[in-house]
Amino acid sequence: LQRMLSIAVEVDKSPNCSSCKIADVLFPFILNIPLRSQREAFLNTMESHLLRCKLLELLFQHSCDRPTTLPLSLAKILYFLSHSSVMLQYQDETATWQRWDEMLHYLSLLLMSYQNVILAFPLAEHLRSSLNDRMDLIAQKAKPKLQESDDISHLDVQLNIEDFIKRMQQVLGQPFPQQIMEKLCMLQ
Repeated sequence: LQRMLSIAVEVDKSPNCSSCKIADVLFPFILNIPLRSQREAFLNTMESHLLRCKLLELLFQHSCDRPTTLPLSLAKILYFLSHSSVMLQYQDETATWQRWDEMLHYLSLLLMSYQNVILAFPLAEHLRSSLNDRMDLIAQKAKPKLQESDDISHLDVQLNIEDFIKRMQQVLGQPFPQQIMEKLCMLQ
């Protein structure tokens, strides 16, 4: 399934457009996966970083108290940190801290996938371009075009992390589970 989804993104003239269409179709199914381990298995094994970005973006938009119109960028990922709530409806009695832990896991996964799409590897940095255009861009050694909202400062990150910690303190109280603090440090 993951290989087929990856190929479906690649065969379109616009991988960005096809990943949006596929994510729109898959999103309701993600919402109905009952167990965290099943959701994580599906998202962690996704071969297409672009499709994973689109799915996680939809998931976070769904969980935001105030959805944003920012394009997917580092600024939008910080926005999700500050405005997302516990995302999915749970059928079992999952502890509140575990819901926040899952949200942080998906936010880290979104950040890593976004970096793979935009910044990280020479062959992957043009994933928003068609396969034919991508080969030309790689041959020309063209640098990926960053968006204005990708220019964030260390202060922006620090302020958003502090805001997130305050929100968690209101919900969880003190002390935070070690697992949450580790994920927060890794994300930062």
